Amino acid sequence: MTTPLIRVAEYQRSLHASIVRVWENVRDWEHLPWLHAGSFRSIDLLQEADWGWRARIGLHPQDGPEIELELVIESDRRYVSRTLAGVGAGSEIWTTLVPRGPEHTDVRVEFLLPEVSAQAASRIGADYVALYTRLWDEDEGMIQERTRALARRGEDGPLAPLELGPVEALRDSLPRVVEFGGRRFRIAADGEGLFAHSTVCPHRLGPLAACTREDGALRCPWHGYRFDARSGRQLSPPGRLRLVPAPRVEVVAGNARLVAR
Repeated sequence: MTTPLIRVAEYQRSLHASIVRVWENVRDWEHLPWLHAGSFRSIDLLQEADWGWRARIGLHPQDGPEIELELVIESDRRYVSRTLAGVGAGSEIWTTLVPRGPEHTDVRVEFLLPEVSAQAASRIGADYVALYTRLWDEDEGMIQERTRALARRGEDGPLAPLELGPVEALRDSLPRVVEFGGRRFRIAADGEGLFAHSTVCPHRLGPLAACTREDGALRCPWHGYRFDARSGRQLSPPGRLRLVPAPRVEVVAGNARLVAR
């Protein structure tokens, strides 16, 4: 006999994002332990198809429990997340998406649990609302940045050398983001001198402008993909991606400039 579910809370908000971008985010299981590192520590995909995806997810902190979660797309306006095993097994989270314009989507989330007391329901419901407020805040930021990055694609500009001024003053201002040829690059320094690298991850156009370099590598904050800062070569699996080729930093008579390769 199926245990009846009790609705313990509801959460609603309006996203400044198109429903296309929101659905893209829903299907993107890979970002959970990176964008939402404060809530999830790992994810191991078990199955993925048109119906949605299923995965084992490690909860924060590092010694937190694992759950098995299934996200099923019920229609073009609704999906349900079911906890199949682990903490909260049997619970369901129903999400309804309603487009309100080309760049606005309303979100309604219902949290349902099996066999819970009224007192526990109030507490757990409040925890769910707080968690989903944080998760959607983080998701909306990523969705909006990706929307802006998509809009910038194809806006190639002139490839004339870009003067950067005295090299010592430039070093004092590093890292520094500049626009060259209609694209954004970050100028940095290492033991071999000055160089530039793309500020856009080729995977989902994630932002690399503010990420720190670890042993010469850049790690995308959205999905954890790593790239060699100088060569642009992908260091993490699947290894087929590469950063957009960056211009060269040239120093002439004490002044620096960017020039096309």
